[in-house]
Amino acid sequence: MSAPVRLRPSTVDDVARVAAIWHQGWRDGHLGHVPEALLAVRTEDSFTERAGHQVAATTVATVDGAVAGFVMVVGDEVEQVYVDAAHRGSGVAAALLVEGERQVAANGYTSAWLAVVAGNARARRFYERQGWVDEGSFDYRPSGGVVVPCRRYVKAVTVVPS
Repeated sequence: MSAPVRLRPSTVDDVARVAAIWHQGWRDGHLGHVPEALLAVRTEDSFTERAGHQVAATTVATVDGAVAGFVMVVGDEVEQVYVDAAHRGSGVAAALLVEGERQVAANGYTSAWLAVVAGNARARRFYERQGWVDEGSFDYRPSGGVVVPCRRYVKAVTVVPS
């Protein structure tokens, strides 16, 4: 039996681990699928800097006390979902995505969205299995100013009255 996945708000002590998971996961899903100009700005240091700025928007998943993945939510966007390669397929990503959906609903929205690079077939299959719907192509403009052709996925979420 695998260890349980526990979710908690990120802290500054998690920044290095979040950045490492993010950097490796981003490379796994994006290399060969994004403009070369984006690769130039997505250095290892850039992930550390971005993770440091997003602590308040980040929830981490731990397994046996170690950070195994994270989700970042900004408004109605599930902005980032990444899981350490050793924990892929273990339920960590699904737990993080459900938490992201919960946070979007808690922010008062009835629909969540996220962007997926079109060529990231593994991520697209995962989101579709989780009930997300591909709304089509759009140009995403992440930090760095480079336009990235993506797919926009959406899912209705239930706002829980406070």
